[in-house]
Amino acid sequence: MEDDARTPIERLTAPEPEDVGAQLSRRAAQRQRSLEAYLQSGDPPRWMLRIAEIDRGIASHKRRLESAHRAMRERFNGDRDAFARRWERTARAWDFEELNTLIRQHNEWYPIERQLPVDIRTRDYVLVHGRSFRRPVLDAGWILEQFPA
Repeated sequence: MEDDARTPIERLTAPEPEDVGAQLSRRAAQRQRSLEAYLQSGDPPRWMLRIAEIDRGIASHKRRLESAHRAMRERFNGDRDAFARRWERTARAWDFEELNTLIRQHNEWYPIERQLPVDIRTRDYVLVHGRSFRRPVLDAGWILEQFPA
């Protein structure tokens, strides 16, 4: 058995004898071969997963609120004041805590994860597609805006 003077990484990344004649695609040849590039090439970035999770959460709450709004409107048919009082109480009691935690994480980490530059004039992160990346937390005001009493 020959003594191999290569490091473990060199042995791991070195082409196998049968791969020596294989050609790399132009795209693969232009990619940086580093640990950072390897780690970034895996799953979608966390910010992307978190935004999708927030959007799904908002859609789920909207569906449930729409159903509750419709049922309560039918129950209080004709009594607008009673419906308004009850709907406002329902809106104040609605639990958004899990989704709001995710929104707060997004607002805190998104500019760091995306490496957003800072606008010198405003001393804030630059706008993304012309608007702020920040998402508002959801509360009773948001419910009453979406589904008025």
